[in-house]
Amino acid sequence: MEKIVIIPTFNERENIAKILNTIFNLQQGYHVLVIDDGSPDGTAEIVRELQQQYPQQFFLQERKGKLGLGTAYIYGFKWCLAKGYQYIFEMDADFSHNPADLENLYRACKTGGAEVAVGSRYVPGGKVENWPWDRRFYSKGGALYTKLITWMPVNDPTAGFVCYKREVLETINLDEIKFVGYAFQIEMKFASWKLGFKIKEVPITFKDRSLGSSKMNKGILKEGVLGVLEIQWHSLFKNYRKRVKSVPLKSIAGFNDVVPEGKV
Repeated sequence: MEKIVIIPTFNERENIAKILNTIFNLQQGYHVLVIDDGSPDGTAEIVRELQQQYPQQFFLQERKGKLGLGTAYIYGFKWCLAKGYQYIFEMDADFSHNPADLENLYRACKTGGAEVAVGSRYVPGGKVENWPWDRRFYSKGGALYTKLITWMPVNDPTAGFVCYKREVLETINLDEIKFVGYAFQIEMKFASWKLGFKIKEVPITFKDRSLGSSKMNKGILKEGVLGVLEIQWHSLFKNYRKRVKSVPLKSIAGFNDVVPEGKV
């Protein structure tokens, strides 16, 4: 059990079967963990049906209600660490991230010297397709704004296509990661950088979703703008390094599996 992809979902019935089949058809040994936040469109039902095809590679965790992207990933990180995975990926369900790029991120961490590999739109070779001008403006402007405020040497700090080596997530005190939306991705990279881990950006082509609806809203954008300031301010006082052992996963509300004590 080396590589696992975490895919949070909320109303992704149009995309979930296609993205999962595409990942498994790579035949590169990826496992997948879907974390569904009570999708009313039946996403979880589709996932449960697909589990019968890939019983040893494919897992589902269901949560009640839309609890936010950041909490889904934190939940997923803890689950994957408890199961012993060495390379843990974040990825969207809507094909904005090309599954074929998983191997590029993996190689960057496995043999390329990186401890965090970021699928980046804003390095040479990276690009965005099918986005309206205003989305491009907000995204690129937000990336520049984040670099200016935090000094973090990452060109695409809000990127959601990421590979973490196990030791990074074991070191970060995940309970100190507070943001749940746009700023979550920034805070995770910031914490990794502050703790001295090497971040490498791998160029990708980011494509806007063709099916389903975007989760972007004004609240998420506002969190990004104000969150960057808060991240930098609190970095003067906050220690992102894990200082105490996390609680066992089985004590977390909604966790379905039983795991041994001390494995988180």
